[in-house]
Amino acid sequence: MRVAVIGAGIVGVTTAFELARDGHEVTVYERRGSVAAETSFANAGVVAPGYVTPWAAPGMHGKVLRSLFQRHGPVRLNARLDAATLGWMWKWWRSCRQDTYASRRASMQRLALFSRERLHELSAELELDYERSDGYLVLLRSAQDLAMAQPGLALLQELGVRHEVIDPLRCTTVEPGLSGDTPLHAGIHLPDDEVGNCRQFAHLLRAQAQARGVRFRFHAEVEAIVPGTHPQLVVKPGAADDSGPLTTSVDPSRTGFAATAPMPLEPSLETVDAVVVCAAVGSAGLLAPHGLKLPLVPVYGYSVTAPIRHHETHPERGPRSGVMDERYKVAISRLGSRIRVAGSAELGGSPQGHNAAALETLYKVLHDWFPGAARLTHAQRWKGARPMLPDGPPLLGRSGLQGVWLNLGHGSSGWALACGSARVVADLLASRQPGVDTAGLGIERLRH
Repeated sequence: MRVAVIGAGIVGVTTAFELARDGHEVTVYERRGSVAAETSFANAGVVAPGYVTPWAAPGMHGKVLRSLFQRHGPVRLNARLDAATLGWMWKWWRSCRQDTYASRRASMQRLALFSRERLHELSAELELDYERSDGYLVLLRSAQDLAMAQPGLALLQELGVRHEVIDPLRCTTVEPGLSGDTPLHAGIHLPDDEVGNCRQFAHLLRAQAQARGVRFRFHAEVEAIVPGTHPQLVVKPGAADDSGPLTTSVDPSRTGFAATAPMPLEPSLETVDAVVVCAAVGSAGLLAPHGLKLPLVPVYGYSVTAPIRHHETHPERGPRSGVMDERYKVAISRLGSRIRVAGSAELGGSPQGHNAAALETLYKVLHDWFPGAARLTHAQRWKGARPMLPDGPPLLGRSGLQGVWLNLGHGSSGWALACGSARVVADLLASRQPGVDTAGLGIERLRH
């Protein structure tokens, strides 16, 4: 089959690879100039299936409301909330019921465990050498934090996820670089979880996909989808549309050709046998004209990435792998010779406007646990739009529109769910039974 994949984030790249592996002729359409250029660009990098849970949970109403009045609260509301975001918040509020949460949580965690297994299979089979490390440590600042973590610990036990509650001394054995000046009551150590460079993995898998015949068309924006037996795409190409193999990085502005403005290119109508929509937040606009109105909004997250500062007398700088400050919901990860600190959940606003308070929280948590470990004068700040559905899980499989398939809505868990989601969609498209129970991951759940 000729299959079009819309979007080249981590979800789109993994989907393209799995489809090509199954023998399909795949073309990926991406509006940016490279893979993993938006939401997948600078995420926390944590793969921890036991902590992949819906944001819509019992008691979250109160936690979110309290967070809004805290200086370093993990959730923030922009003053300019549009109607779509307000409608999403109402649906999220209704999804916080215990029965809905239990069902959606089970769906997400089955997928997360399956996805981690698929990630390991691909990494080993393809010999993908990307920045990664084993282990994850959740830091609990007080006895109250530990008490609030008990439902999560019960869930880890139920899932069979290997974990251990450890005292502060053991925490410093797992992560020797932790500061002793910040109060620490306990930690939850998950030795089988991990940290990995999502963007680096996406680039490596892109090369593997291209070796299997996948064409990547960059600077090519899909403006519309026409469903049907042979669905069509209206594609607006940019001047730098590139469908060839990855060779080197070239900045067109530094070539002699940049002196002449390119002629505007007309949109083209392209026919395929199936379309898989992996366009993150942009997916809603492509599907809405056909009556499929998805409650999909961006929930913005922030990260700061900086080189690790090396010091002869303090060799243990920064984390060995990944830690999570449970109170502030901020992760600190080691990516090779760099530290990344990531967190915050901001509703409303735009990708361009950075919230100074959100960044201040990231710097605070980094200083609390690893003071002086990063060369912050060389820091890269990032804000990304995480495509989130109100009840939590992504949408995988048939859309209800002829020839159109979905792999979208992964929220803040795109990296943790991508490999499994791609394999599921490839299997469903081929009318095969996926290797994991997909109950609760289809479009039908939004119609109830």
